[in-house]
Amino acid sequence: MVFVFWPGVQHFQGEEGHDLFREREEMIYLCILQFPRRPGSFDFRWKSLHGTLAFRTMAAPVFEMENVSVQRNGRKILDGINLSVERDQHWVILGGNGSGKTSLLNVLMGYLTPTTGEVHMRGREDAVNSASQSWDDWRKRIGFVSSSISQLIDPQETAIDIVLSGRHAMVNYWQKSDDLNEWKAAEKTLEKVNCGYLRDQSWATMSQGERQRVLIGRALMAQRMEMLVLDEPCAGLDPVAREHFLNFIEELTQKGTFRSLLLVTHHVEEIIPAITHALVLQDGIMISQGEKRRALNSLSLSAAFGAELKLRSRLGRYRLYFDDEFVPEGGQIV
Repeated sequence: MVFVFWPGVQHFQGEEGHDLFREREEMIYLCILQFPRRPGSFDFRWKSLHGTLAFRTMAAPVFEMENVSVQRNGRKILDGINLSVERDQHWVILGGNGSGKTSLLNVLMGYLTPTTGEVHMRGREDAVNSASQSWDDWRKRIGFVSSSISQLIDPQETAIDIVLSGRHAMVNYWQKSDDLNEWKAAEKTLEKVNCGYLRDQSWATMSQGERQRVLIGRALMAQRMEMLVLDEPCAGLDPVAREHFLNFIEELTQKGTFRSLLLVTHHVEEIIPAITHALVLQDGIMISQGEKRRALNSLSLSAAFGAELKLRSRLGRYRLYFDDEFVPEGGQIV
């Protein structure tokens, strides 16, 4: 027996497969669409199977932005951004310089307050206030890797101390932990990112590739981590080191080391096969978003970068060519 109520009114009741049920199927669908998107920790999805309905509950998105715009000095730097990242989704935020990628990250981290729109974390709405306890808690759930962090690290800080600081979402965490479990977790994390040999080595003596892996380890120490955020992680890496690092991230993703990934870059060559979704930005406006195979194409990237471009896909990796440039054999133009 199926009962449909919305809002607080019984629309009808009937057995699954009954003619009345099939006749009202469209109406049921519209009713379900009106359920709140964030009823705490559930979402409702509708599916039609030969005139029957199937419901399944979904975990609330890791975070959502709804119609977010940011205006500064009379100029919109983000305009009408809608983004919902669910668990087990791995996103790339792609765009040229000045496209709004950094501003979007600052909104995500609670460092930038939207002029209009709403930001939701873990399925509930929180005021965008960097001083609020909710944002402090949220930052501890994000593993964040960025050049802005690496610039703040003391040159004499050791790898083990840097990784341990990620537990508290702080840089140069001088208060040494007396929690043996925290130290063990930090050592285990260093081994996980293939940096156990760097335990007592100072930041100043590490290569750029080693620093990036240590920062990944720091990110993985986040308490109850919801998502790993990589902000231009390959900046400063030579081509060989870049490929090693990207293969390393792909391996961690395939192992399920983290639930969700958000990669921010302006190089399509850095998009790894594990990426499932994409958001393409240009001047603070969404050019395209959604599943990777639909959002990434020659048309959307030509609009994003302001040039006639061809996007080639091969073995899950991408490369851009100018429209009149020779494209090697193999792969597929998308």
